Amino acid sequence: MVRRMSTRDAAMLKPLALQAARLLEAGWERIADTPDGTPVLDPYIGYGRPGGVVLRARVLTNLRRPQGRDGQSMLTNIQHMVDLFLTDELPGVEVTALGQATISDEEGYVTLDVDGAFPSGWIDVDMAAAGQTAIPVPAFIPDVQAPHLIISDIDDTVIETGAHVLARNLWTTFTGTAGSRLAHADAVHLLDSLGAGTAAPVFYVSSSPWNMHHFLEQVFAHHAVPRGPIFLRDLGVTDSGIARGHLDHKGDAIDTILAANPNLPAYLLGDSGQKDAQVYLAAIGRHPNRIKGIALREPAAGEGEDDAPFIEAIGAAGVPCYHGPTFDGALKIWGLE
Repeated sequence: MVRRMSTRDAAMLKPLALQAARLLEAGWERIADTPDGTPVLDPYIGYGRPGGVVLRARVLTNLRRPQGRDGQSMLTNIQHMVDLFLTDELPGVEVTALGQATISDEEGYVTLDVDGAFPSGWIDVDMAAAGQTAIPVPAFIPDVQAPHLIISDIDDTVIETGAHVLARNLWTTFTGTAGSRLAHADAVHLLDSLGAGTAAPVFYVSSSPWNMHHFLEQVFAHHAVPRGPIFLRDLGVTDSGIARGHLDHKGDAIDTILAANPNLPAYLLGDSGQKDAQVYLAAIGRHPNRIKGIALREPAAGEGEDDAPFIEAIGAAGVPCYHGPTFDGALKIWGLE
């Protein structure tokens, strides 16, 4: 039987996770350090906004992208996943694209907002770090005729993870390959039915670290999950805690996506194991008349005591909310079939 993690359990684990993260981050930085510090760009998918495009990347001293294969040992799987986190970021590096420049922040992250007219669909923009050879950075520009957009969680919403059970989540994350990870067929069907990645832009929001970006793209490609910009989280460790919190991160990402697409209504996909109902209800309050439908997968039996009042409040706010073990009834609840 799958047991939900209680608020008390989470509170007990938080200081242990913080201590472990401090040790791991210090260890990773020592292991990954290279003497020459030559900058390398790790590109992330950018996104269009009115009159321009937002490009994203990270400046590192090395780029580790191990290629997993079917049948490899679990030890190799774990090693490959650990390799994704052996990064040494470079702050203060100038990065240029399309005649614009910016400086990488203290964790090496780069966000470059470029004005201009770009064709709809997928584009590649050349970006260079500190005089190095430019590389193509992908971005998606929504069509002006798009009927809506989709914002989807990843873990236990599109990809089977067990994120609501900490031990299972860690085991799945560190022992699997892009080929062995499983996608929910009903989620892919719902995204396809909404025109995700073709007629409608799709964005993914997860509390996983940015180190997982390329791996998640591999998983999506393997399972024909519609491609779209992914908003992940910086897990840099400070004395006060681990970067931006889960709920704040998701809420901020939703705000950014809606601001970049001011004329499009949104459908939100999530699950009932990570307080997505709470995040989505708050988004309804901040963005009146923008949220047209919500669908929540129930990875464990029932909606859960923590989620029930938020699900009820979503309905009371006039937003049709489907929740169940699959997404098969969402389109009907939303009045789209």
